[in-house]
Amino acid sequence: MEYKIRNAKASDMPQVHQLITELAIFEKEPDAVEVTIEDLQNDGFGDKPAFHCFVAEVDSKIEGIALIYNRYSTWKGKIIHLEDLIVSKAMRGSGLGTALLDTVVKYGHDLGVKRINWEVIDWNEPAIAFYEKKGATVLRDWDVVQLSEAGIKNYIANLKHASI
Repeated sequence: MEYKIRNAKASDMPQVHQLITELAIFEKEPDAVEVTIEDLQNDGFGDKPAFHCFVAEVDSKIEGIALIYNRYSTWKGKIIHLEDLIVSKAMRGSGLGTALLDTVVKYGHDLGVKRINWEVIDWNEPAIAFYEKKGATVLRDWDVVQLSEAGIKNYIANLKHASI
């Protein structure tokens, strides 16, 4: 199988969005994707892109993505976060995931980052085994903390009430 890993273009975002939706279904969250194709195009390809995306093409069809963005660690300095590495169900086990991860690691190395972070859902044992085989450490004693949009609004509302 021949494939090509390249930087994504704004015109790729419909196929990228399709893969994001496929991942949400795989992770049993089919209605969780709120980001739109237009959001991806605007946020990733404007004057100040919020993310960088690599795509894996097979026969001119995008079959995988790796979406990353810059972060900063108070302990390490510059790091990048791999938000998602997605390979279509049809292409899992084909080597596309390795090729995408290789690309992300080389990109991070070229940027001089001190660490690359990402999360993996705890029941996805094949992904965990894949990452550990590549030399990644899965920190099972850390919990991911998130504040949703509704949580942010409630937090702000509570701040306003507290300052009265």
